[in-house]
Parts: sequence; C-alpha cells; structure tokens
Amino acid sequence: MTGTVRKVALVTGSATGVGRAAVLRFAREGYAVAVNFSRSEAEARQTLADARDLGAPAILSQCDVANDRAVRSMVKQCVDELGGLDVLVNNAGTTHFIPHADLEAVTEKVWEDILGVNVKGTFSCCRAAMPHLRERKGNIVNVTSVAGLQGHGSSIPYAASKAAINCMTQSLARAFAPQVRVNAVAPGPILTRWLADHADMLEQAVRETPLGRAAQPEDVADVIWFLASGTSLMTGQVVVVDGGRTM
Repeated sequence: MTGTVRKVALVTGSATGVGRAAVLRFAREGYAVAVNFSRSEAEARQTLADARDLGAPAILSQCDVANDRAVRSMVKQCVDELGGLDVLVNNAGTTHFIPHADLEAVTEKVWEDILGVNVKGTFSCCRAAMPHLRERKGNIVNVTSVAGLQGHGSSIPYAASKAAINCMTQSLARAFAPQVRVNAVAPGPILTRWLADHADMLEQAVRETPLGRAAQPEDVADVIWFLASGTSLMTGQVVVVDGGRTM
C-alpha cells in the first residue's frame, strides 16, 4: 500500500452482530478499520483477527461510549494509528427487555443505561469524530431501529432512544452539510445474540414480515456500506431494513 491512503472506518459495538459484519464489509472493501468493544473482548479480538486476515490494517479499542472522555480517546487512537477517519458507524447500543405496560419496571437506572449508551453515546461519538470527518469529507451512519419509528420493541425507553437517534441524524445532517453526510439504518429484528432468549418476539415479528424472515447482520451491513460509500447525495435519511414489516 505504499503511496496509497486507505480510507478508515470506526465501528462502535463491533465485537459481534451487525457491528462485526460492518467491520468485515469495510475490510473487504479495502478500508482500515477500528474495532470497538465495551465488554466482549474475546469476540472483539476475533473480529480484529478476521479483519486483518482480509488484509485490512485494524486496531482494537475498548470504550464504553457512554463515557465522553473515553470516546474522545478512542477517536484519537483511531486517527493517530490509522491515519484519519472517513466513516463513523454508531452501532453500539443496549436495552432492557420490559413489557411496555409495566411502567413501574422502568427505573431511573433503566433510563440512564439506555439513554447513556444509545443517545448520549451516539452524540459523543459524532462530536468527537466530526472535525476529522469534515477534514476528509466523510460521513456517519447511525444504527437505529424500527422501534424508534413505531414505538414497539424491547422496552419504551429503547424505542424512545432510537427515535431520538433518528431525530439527531437529521439535526447533524443539516448542521454539517455539505462536508459531512449523516444517515441512519433502522433494522427490524436481527438474528443476533440479543434475541437469543426472546424467540417468541422473533417468531411474531417474522409472521408479520412480508419477506418472511428476520435480518441477518450482513443484511444490515450491506445498507451501512451503501450509505457510507455507495451514494453521495443522501443525507438525513433513515433507511428501514425490516423485510417490509413496517410498510
């Protein structure tokens, strides 16, 4: 790669699932990649090794995105070690599975956990990355959920957090155009470990889905890749990937 400047993608929450699939997609496309994790170190190291096996320069960064200081250090590490930043994928997220009618189960800690990672964490990552993205005319892809469009999902705070990210996507897209594009992908149910103990929710969702299946992580990674690198005229958009369930 002498004389060639690789583009760089930072994917939060990329030890497993959609984040891992996105890292490997960018690696296959010739990007250098930064793999982020909070707790799943063994899985993150496997993602790192798999990205390097694809020929991609890759680094590992442990960071809880709810911690703004740690986020700023993660972005600095990415820029220092990989040479810059072209794409930020905000995939890190958390939830609590709480029936929507059980309002008393929605404690202060539940709100703090979910909003801290999903909303505050997404904002902190965007803020830390923005100067570097502006410099290289890069872009952001936020991973939200159809829960933020229709108010269903694992809990009311989770749905509210994803709705907030959808709105934040539009706000940032307006604020930083034309230098930086900001879009979001809103999946329906995805076959990841999140739903491993909630087969009933998954089965009901599939019954309501015209295409008759839940998403694989790679289905979502395809759209992340498109928004990041396959188009230059989309910004402020929330692209639904749910097999037609919410149409």
